[in-house]
Amino acid sequence: MFTMPISRPFTAIIALSFTLSACAGMSNREKNTALGATAGGVAGAVLGGGALGTLGGAAVGGVLGHELSKDQKRHR
Repeated sequence: MFTMPISRPFTAIIALSFTLSACAGMSNREKNTALGATAGGVAGAVLGGGALGTLGGAAVGGVLGHELSKDQKRHR
């Protein structure tokens, strides 16, 4: 049986396209919350290390993304 190996960059591109298409129906506030949680999770993993740092960073980033979206809406 012949199987074609799938490269990691190709797999990453496919995963990224599915992830970005999932954000199509989100409001601006929801996108900023998700982006903040993602960035916070990455920063928490790098700075804090382990699952607790990742979860804490994601929680703080999500709250910041949500709250900063409120301020942008008021100033328009």
